[in-house]
Amino acid sequence: MNTFISLWKEETSETFEEVIEKSKLVLSLIEKLKLILLETPQSDFQDKNIIQHQASILQLQELLQLKFNVVTEILLRQASTLADLDSGNMEKIIQSENVTVYVWANLKKNPRYRSIRFSGTQVGFEIPRILATSNIALRLLHTHYDHVSPLHPIPTPSTEEHISTITEPVEDEVTDVEKEISKEVQEESTQQKRGSNVIHEEEIKVEEQDDIEVEMNSAAEDSETIKCDQEMRLLSQTISAAQFLLVENATEKPDFYEDNEVDLCQFTTLGGVYHLDILELPPQCKPVKGWMIVEILKEGLQKYTYPPEITEDFETENVFPPIEVMLEVHKNVIFFEDPMVVRWDAEGRHWRTDGISNVFYKPEERLITFSLETFGPVTLIQDTHINMPYQSWELRPLDINKVLLTVTTVFTEIQIQIKENLCMLSSIKIKNKEHFCILKGKWMSPIPFIVALKEAGLNIFPSGHSHFYVVINNKFPLVEMKAYRQMALLSSAFEFGWSKWNLACNSTNVVFKW
Repeated sequence: MNTFISLWKEETSETFEEVIEKSKLVLSLIEKLKLILLETPQSDFQDKNIIQHQASILQLQELLQLKFNVVTEILLRQASTLADLDSGNMEKIIQSENVTVYVWANLKKNPRYRSIRFSGTQVGFEIPRILATSNIALRLLHTHYDHVSPLHPIPTPSTEEHISTITEPVEDEVTDVEKEISKEVQEESTQQKRGSNVIHEEEIKVEEQDDIEVEMNSAAEDSETIKCDQEMRLLSQTISAAQFLLVENATEKPDFYEDNEVDLCQFTTLGGVYHLDILELPPQCKPVKGWMIVEILKEGLQKYTYPPEITEDFETENVFPPIEVMLEVHKNVIFFEDPMVVRWDAEGRHWRTDGISNVFYKPEERLITFSLETFGPVTLIQDTHINMPYQSWELRPLDINKVLLTVTTVFTEIQIQIKENLCMLSSIKIKNKEHFCILKGKWMSPIPFIVALKEAGLNIFPSGHSHFYVVINNKFPLVEMKAYRQMALLSSAFEFGWSKWNLACNSTNVVFKW
């Protein structure tokens, strides 16, 4: 992987299309690394492996952003040759499965040309006069993924200790049993030798050898049987510990959040990230006697600071008004309420809600408009627990080892087919009408399926911190886990469903219909 990263960094003459095509491989690598971190039991992971995987993910994410900056600079050097005949400015849109890029270069610097709309879209900007007369370019890089938010934390070592406290006594017991069996075999063989002195030497040798072999074989079989039983107990208890952790609630919130800081346990980013940048327009290439001459700046692509840090030369206070931004919401994401717009604080490394005003959302057109004080990455967020608690649920058998799970919430009804170790989104209804979703009909393993639903805005999966944000009827995790196990065993033959009496009983009991 390091070789791939180094070699790709050295390539500096690629086009946007070539970088976008190669980015598919990088995104695939990132997703595989993330799945390894999510799917691998923590007991099988060493701290150094986790750190190594996370470092590789960050390296690949930074590499992608670097390559997009490099090809943006190459494109902007050619802006004068790509200028629009009507406006005299350059406009470029590049779309792909994972990335959409909008680039506008201000070549004419016309103070009256302040409304920017990209052809065939509703995406655009309303820029102030000072930007309309500046040597700048605007870039909107919409990545349909989120490589800005911090990586999800890996469970702490206490998780591993919790499992080890269950498994260690069993391992010790297996070792003790093996020692006892070995000791018994040695004692019995010694007794046989002592008793054999009164018998003929040749007969003694034959009989003694036969007896020892029989006893050794018998003891070995007993040892293997006991060892196998103990290993099965060990495996069962390890699985139980892992399942227990899935239903166990966290005791405290992970972080303390400042004012205007977004709590990523309470909210989820949806639809990717919109990287908004004001860039300094690089020197343009010029044709000279059949050659294209271009000045390449050593410092590379530079950002234009707006508003500037020093404003003493400007008399009017409102000379740096917020910039109005119009964005199209990703078509494969569902918002059950109007989305919230947040911006990335690079210094604090978190999302913030301040610095954004005049937010207006048109759900029919999937267009959101807002004013932004300063450019940078922005994204849309939704309450993580908007579909919790459930209004009802039902688990119905379809075939052997195949069931249909129906979850009804305030906003939607979701049906999920489960077959062996695979899941599939079967149906989704919003306001009692069938809703199209790109995930419908695709069989996936559980963890990728859960991740995909969350990224589509269909989060019905509580986490260990959900009880801090949703009023729940808390049950003892062990009771809950055992109930789930029994339901799983009988789900091919019996139908289960939500019961109102579950709310009435205490935390040591679980009530459901069947």
